[in-house]
Amino acid sequence: MSRPPKSKLPHLVVLEALAPLSPEVRRMFSGFAVYAGNRLLLMLRDHAKFPQDNGLWLVLAEGVDPADAGLRRDLPSLRSIQMLGDKIGHWLLIPSDSADFETTALHACDLILRRDPRIGRVPQSRR
Repeated sequence: MSRPPKSKLPHLVVLEALAPLSPEVRRMFSGFAVYAGNRLLLMLRDHAKFPQDNGLWLVLAEGVDPADAGLRRDLPSLRSIQMLGDKIGHWLLIPSDSADFETTALHACDLILRRDPRIGRVPQSRR
């Protein structure tokens, strides 16, 4: 697992759960992007600016509806990211201040490990 130097990674339990994928972690905006191969899976964020958007930012695959009922059933605390507004709909948040954050984040990791086709995408920069 690659880690950026001199940076405090939040929500390490997520990276530990994804260890079988040998994830690559890179700084991204105000958080840490997590890749498996060329696929961007999620971002981990714990930042003083917009604290309501701290937690696990999940990246949806192309063509997946953010309002997908099955996804909402699997990850009930999933919501839109307020600081993004309506600009980027394929990123959704599991907020770190939710009572079930760790349980839901680990369930998201389990879906990723099982290669759930709704999660992750290859960004333009890696195509």
